[in-house]
Amino acid sequence: MVLHFPETRRLAVLSDWGKKGCFTLSMGNNKPLFSLMVIQFQPRKKKGRNNMAFSELFSLLIPSVIKMDLDQKVFGQHLAIQIILRALSANMHSKRPRKPLVMSFHGWTGTGKSFVSNIIAENLYQLNIPRRRFVHHFSTVLHFPHPSHVHLYKDQLQSWIRGNVSACPRSLFIFSEMDQMPHGLIDSIVPFLGYHEEIDGVYYGKAIFIFLNNAGGDKITEIALDYWRRLKRREDIPVKELQSLLSEEIFRNRNSGFFHSQLIRKNLIDYFIPFLPLEYKHVRECVREELRMQGHPADEDLIAEIALAMTNYPSEERLYSSNGCKTVASRVTLSI
Repeated sequence: MVLHFPETRRLAVLSDWGKKGCFTLSMGNNKPLFSLMVIQFQPRKKKGRNNMAFSELFSLLIPSVIKMDLDQKVFGQHLAIQIILRALSANMHSKRPRKPLVMSFHGWTGTGKSFVSNIIAENLYQLNIPRRRFVHHFSTVLHFPHPSHVHLYKDQLQSWIRGNVSACPRSLFIFSEMDQMPHGLIDSIVPFLGYHEEIDGVYYGKAIFIFLNNAGGDKITEIALDYWRRLKRREDIPVKELQSLLSEEIFRNRNSGFFHSQLIRKNLIDYFIPFLPLEYKHVRECVREELRMQGHPADEDLIAEIALAMTNYPSEERLYSSNGCKTVASRVTLSI
């Protein structure tokens, strides 16, 4: 099998690996970067360290590939990237995780929550067909619009998760707009997120659940701004302190889908991940990358103009972009 890094630096399957015993990683021009031997599948399992199935070896590579994508495309989120990579590595390096990986992303709009979840999905499933089958994106506004139908949604959600994990243990479930989720609905998936060997014959330990929240964004910004005013670096913000504050904040917040949720009461969310507000220098990088994506040269004056116009919070210091990089693409398009 041949695997390569295209310009986005993520793995893509170029040929059928089942007929060959090795695969190659390259940098997009099919020139080998390095090769790894994979023991071909045998009818009977044999003991020994060298008898590693392709799927296991591939799982070990995925966190490294995701790291390259995140380092290249995501700006100003060192804390989030650090936690996410550690979480994914721990889950994927385990042959049989004791529970599903559950992460909750928090921050202002435009800080990269959806973008990062998409990068994870793209690298878990490089081909479009399996990605459509095994990555499940739930939009609260689209899929759960009526609070009066919560009981129906609960049954449908449980059936969907049960059926899809049965088909693919490494399924990815992404829930966006959690701040608009009807109260109590997300608790319907509590049975699937705990420490269970199996539930009715289905093993859930390899599944991944990601929740996207704007709730908690103001608290994150408040802490980041306080560090800046005290002349401290945002890189020095303690992760554990932020995670603890986020857990308490969304549990008490009536505008959060986790308001008094059993997922928090029972400690089923493994990581509360803060996405920090983006500063002028981070927005500049977003603009630069968008110009590259649209096929334009880097115009430093234009980059500075767009980034400066977007950096608007607080009103006096104008340190952060209140919309992150959300509108960068449209601003670049209008400015060219």
